[in-house]
Amino acid sequence: MTNRLPARRDDRTDAEFRFRTADGIDLMLRRSGPSDAPAVLFVHGHGVSSQMFDLPEIRNVTDVLADAGYESWLLDWRGSSRLPYNESGHRYTLDDVALYDLPAAVEQVRRRIGDRPLFVVAHCIGALALASALTAGLLPGLAGVVAQGVFLTPKVSGSSRVRVLLGSELIGGRVTHLDSDFRKVGLWSKRTLLYAALSRKGECPDPTCRMVHHGWGMGSKLFEHDHLDPRTHDRLADLFGAIPLSMLPHLRQMELARAVVRFNLDDERYAALPENALDSAGRIDCPVLLLSGSRNEAWPGANKLCHEVLAEREPALDVRYVEVPSYGHLDTFIGRGAALDVFGHIADFLDERCGR
Repeated sequence: MTNRLPARRDDRTDAEFRFRTADGIDLMLRRSGPSDAPAVLFVHGHGVSSQMFDLPEIRNVTDVLADAGYESWLLDWRGSSRLPYNESGHRYTLDDVALYDLPAAVEQVRRRIGDRPLFVVAHCIGALALASALTAGLLPGLAGVVAQGVFLTPKVSGSSRVRVLLGSELIGGRVTHLDSDFRKVGLWSKRTLLYAALSRKGECPDPTCRMVHHGWGMGSKLFEHDHLDPRTHDRLADLFGAIPLSMLPHLRQMELARAVVRFNLDDERYAALPENALDSAGRIDCPVLLLSGSRNEAWPGANKLCHEVLAEREPALDVRYVEVPSYGHLDTFIGRGAALDVFGHIADFLDERCGR
């Protein structure tokens, strides 16, 4: 892996674009980095936002790729904390992200970059949606994809499995979302006891940090604390938004199947998506880099399992697996040392595909 540690860039030109999906949802794209260069579309996880890829307090992945000669496109899909859909609006599942959000975003980027190569780097739930869209043939002609944490074979810990079950069956029908910011709850909220239960355990004294782990992480650590810059940790409440519970039943189905499956089986609008994406993995038409931290508790061993399964079932696919020692899940992108430890793997993969 090439060392990628020059100083953080301050000379990039950023631009923001808004667009609407076919089902009427308004999304955002931000562009940064050198123009007339190969492009990389970044897809964040659920309930965070595109900010996870360009934190100003660290040398982030867009800085590294700008120095390596790549143009970054940062997508805020409907699960973004920068958008209102987790707290209001109609419920949605991963099917909607795969069918509507990702194809529309790729179309928007391609409209602006022409025939330049386009890569996709996706994290967590964004990577699950990417897997569904790719195996549906909705994103043809990509130069390559990077899936961080999970891809075609979602696999969670036993404690997380119980939380998904309880959340989908007991809470999901009564509560639409939970705020990550513990300060928004107060002492007199009808959800105070629920928040107290979700955040009562954890080594960190910050209740919002514990809420993030036990809410978004479903009881598992989302990151290694010692990998975070203190400034990043201090603004976790700004990075994480509301936790929408409408996604839990779909996550439960996928985890039980150990595969990305379609939730809306009886709705013809989603017929383009495969019922089981793993069974349609042969439709993936580009190289894939599966990336994971060795201490990933959110999806323990999921991408290693994916690599093993695809090597056996689809040996013709160009799929490789990289495990980053000592890293957890989210710190692979928001960690203060990720520019040195993680991002070089991504840049090297892109360089190889571009013949550099």
